[in-house]
Amino acid sequence: FAYFRRQFQYDRRPLDAVIVSDQAGPVGRWQTIEIAAAYGGERMQVHLVLPERGRPPYQTVVLFPGSLALHTRAFNLSEIRRVDFLVKSGRAVLLPVYKGTFERGSGIKSDYPDETSVYKDHLIMWGKDLGRAIDFAESREDLDAARLAYFGVSWGGALGAILPAIEPRIKVNVLYVAGLCFQTALPESDQINYVTRVTQPTLMLNGELDFYFPLEHSQRPMFDLLGTPPEHKKRLTYERGHTVPKTELIRESLAWLDRYLGPVV
Repeated sequence: FAYFRRQFQYDRRPLDAVIVSDQAGPVGRWQTIEIAAAYGGERMQVHLVLPERGRPPYQTVVLFPGSLALHTRAFNLSEIRRVDFLVKSGRAVLLPVYKGTFERGSGIKSDYPDETSVYKDHLIMWGKDLGRAIDFAESREDLDAARLAYFGVSWGGALGAILPAIEPRIKVNVLYVAGLCFQTALPESDQINYVTRVTQPTLMLNGELDFYFPLEHSQRPMFDLLGTPPEHKKRLTYERGHTVPKTELIRESLAWLDRYLGPVV
């Protein structure tokens, strides 16, 4: 595992952050910032939504979106609107533009794991993009990077079996409609070799009739294999498909963040 984890290491260098836009969003204040990526001399954008309530430094939730982001070549606020309740609760939401998503299209066509170096290399870049987003959070005086959550949606939820294992700065996880994938991958990019190393408090919210991540063969195995102590992990299911009721998503997510990051004051 130490070898697998070293794949995601990168040399720390200046972020060279530039604010591209700063405007009122559908909830809170929406900033787009360009920073230096961890590889290839590339630049990447991060979208930051700051809340109207509470006071800085704000607890920060790093979002990893669903697979639609791989097929959309322009960023839109729908990903933020899905989790607007986080901003309304007084927390900041940070969404990096991960390699292959939105304007950073790279030719990868699917979120399904496979046994190619292309998938493995992208997984490593996603891990490094997450790391650089957290570096950015640490550089901001108005963000509390010591109280940082990972919120994974579908594809991002499945990667919740990997990314929190290689990023110890994450303090708590909320995984929305997540599970283990059925496709095979190279050992160094296979969920099974990481999931037992995810030890942060983790909440999983799933639909009992999910056709992407079936309850008995995907959701439950992932939950059981998480390395989180039993008293700090929780899985709830609802009579839905690849979704859960919004009211339950809001209530359970905020209660989980309040429990492990503290309530917003």
